Amino acid sequence: MKQKILDKSKNIIERTKKYIKDNKLFLIFVITSVINATLLRFLTVKNYIDIRPIIADTAVVVIFGSFGYLFKPNNRFKYYMVFTILFTAICVINSMYYTNFLSFISISLIATSLQVVDVADAVVQNVMELKDFSYLWQILALIMANKAIKKKDNIINYEKKEAKEKTVKTIIAGLIIAICFAITLKPVDIGRLSKQWNREYVAMRYGIYFYQLNDVFVSIKPQISPLFGYDKNAKMFREYYDAKDNSVKKNEYTNIFKGKNVIVIHAESIQQFTMNLSFNGKELTPNLNKLASEGLYFSNYYAQESVGTSSDSEFTFNTSLMPASSGTVFISYYDREYISIPKLLKKEGYYTFSMHGNNGSFWNRNVMHKNLGYDDFYYYNKDFEIDETIGLGLSDKSFFRQVVPKIKEINANNKNFYGTLIMLTNHTPFTDIENYSDYEVDYKYEKVNDETGETEIVSAPFMEGTKLGSYFKSVHYADEAIGQLINDLDSEGLLNNTVIVLYGDHDAKLKKSEYERFYNYEPYTDTVLSKDDENYKAIDEFDYELNRKVPFIIWSKEGLEHKEITEIMGMYDALPTLGNMFGFSSPYALGHDIFSVTDNVVVFPDSNWVTDKMYYNNQKGKGKLLNSDEVSIDYIEKYNKIAEDDISISNSIIVYDLIRKTRESNLLMDNK
Repeated sequence: MKQKILDKSKNIIERTKKYIKDNKLFLIFVITSVINATLLRFLTVKNYIDIRPIIADTAVVVIFGSFGYLFKPNNRFKYYMVFTILFTAICVINSMYYTNFLSFISISLIATSLQVVDVADAVVQNVMELKDFSYLWQILALIMANKAIKKKDNIINYEKKEAKEKTVKTIIAGLIIAICFAITLKPVDIGRLSKQWNREYVAMRYGIYFYQLNDVFVSIKPQISPLFGYDKNAKMFREYYDAKDNSVKKNEYTNIFKGKNVIVIHAESIQQFTMNLSFNGKELTPNLNKLASEGLYFSNYYAQESVGTSSDSEFTFNTSLMPASSGTVFISYYDREYISIPKLLKKEGYYTFSMHGNNGSFWNRNVMHKNLGYDDFYYYNKDFEIDETIGLGLSDKSFFRQVVPKIKEINANNKNFYGTLIMLTNHTPFTDIENYSDYEVDYKYEKVNDETGETEIVSAPFMEGTKLGSYFKSVHYADEAIGQLINDLDSEGLLNNTVIVLYGDHDAKLKKSEYERFYNYEPYTDTVLSKDDENYKAIDEFDYELNRKVPFIIWSKEGLEHKEITEIMGMYDALPTLGNMFGFSSPYALGHDIFSVTDNVVVFPDSNWVTDKMYYNNQKGKGKLLNSDEVSIDYIEKYNKIAEDDISISNSIIVYDLIRKTRESNLLMDNK
């Protein structure tokens, strides 16, 4: 009996050795691909190790690798090399993307990625890291392995029948591995896979390769057939808005600005925390601070942008809908119908316009702004003299100097106007501003000279020479430009009967590590405190996310009492809040008038959310309390459901053009 067991074990060992000997290249392809995928999870989501996505990645790689057997030995290496390059590229691109967006890439962003050409320097300086190149070893490993195999195994027999059998058996093996993985799935896993908006969860649960395969299907599904899933989404849309209370509630701000002109300042990359900063006794943003101290200042306002960054903020601000889950609205869904602030004010007799110092084609604005309801879009060298460029285009100061006479003419020819001025200079990577700003971000202090005994002013570098330091200088420049604009508008009498609305479109897109020096600098030794120091301030993932909030200010020269509004508020709350003040509303707004709501929630496109009580990372399933109040599981589940509903409904409206179809359906019913 013992001998039979030994013989059987010996037989298994011999067969295993033979399998390894005959399938070296295939095995190396599988092992290196799975290691890279595991490394990606470990380096992005930080120390993430789980056997389940490893099983899923293995299943995908084995199935793809099985078809290599159909090629003759001399061409088999080429097949594996193609997929090795593809899988390596998936890891490299997702590594870089996660650094910037804390999520994983989507195939739907191919069109969006063309925008990167205009900001290539920003990608190199702010996104790419050394770790992003750590996946390239797989390509070298396969090349070296192939050389070693060819040298040792000079002649490899190839029989078509045997190759087909190997292919089928390997596919079956891959499917068995996939079934083993599928057994571990829960209903919530399957639900999130089909929706795909919680990308980190899907990538961590299903593995990066299956995630990308599923993403291809999810991304092209609406383009293949706009009717695919239409009935289900239309039904969900109707039920959602039938149950939603969209009635306009009157409060002290109702119609306070009805009939007034509006100038919206889209403040590029300005974060709210910069308004609280001074360097050497000099305010970083004196003009923003003045507007905030005189007008309505919303100090807990969050952008809700996704991969469309500035364009997403424009869309959400104007429509009170969320960004698209796949691609960007401005590029992928520009031809849908939306209810927007410009359209609503046009019904009240307003002339609507937008102005920008960049190319009109950037983010497809020359097409999308017309769809949003702007009568005219003034941009770059079509409408402005390019007399000073900083970064991506016309400098903000030159831009604002040139918009004032245009607004004066618009004011003279129209009863009312609504205009959006899109700033540009304060755009990553911020380094170009060093040639135009004299604002110092060092740390000056008094020190007694050991030799003379006299007190002298000493400068410690502090933020000088850092990316965050360049950002601060850029913000100061932007603030100066805003102050210049307000003064010029006032001198031309354009602030009379006009309301200024200013919002930061998104955060600066700087990494968490950039804040290490800012919060832990020791000027007297020109060092950064160690993590063991009792005064060291750690910046965790929640601090970083909460710090991304942006300013939102409503200011009028005439009779607006100052007030700071501290309630949590998001970009999609702008339309209903302004609508209450100017006398318009949208039946499809996801946000709320902040003066008529309690317990407001801001839902982010990745399904994370924040309330006055907590910030919750829905992808990781953990949160941070923002005050001493405890929250229940029911509280978290309630807002998880709200987040899922808001994202799903908004995405349905965008993908299936439900506003247009609802309008057409209503017209058809009225005609019957």
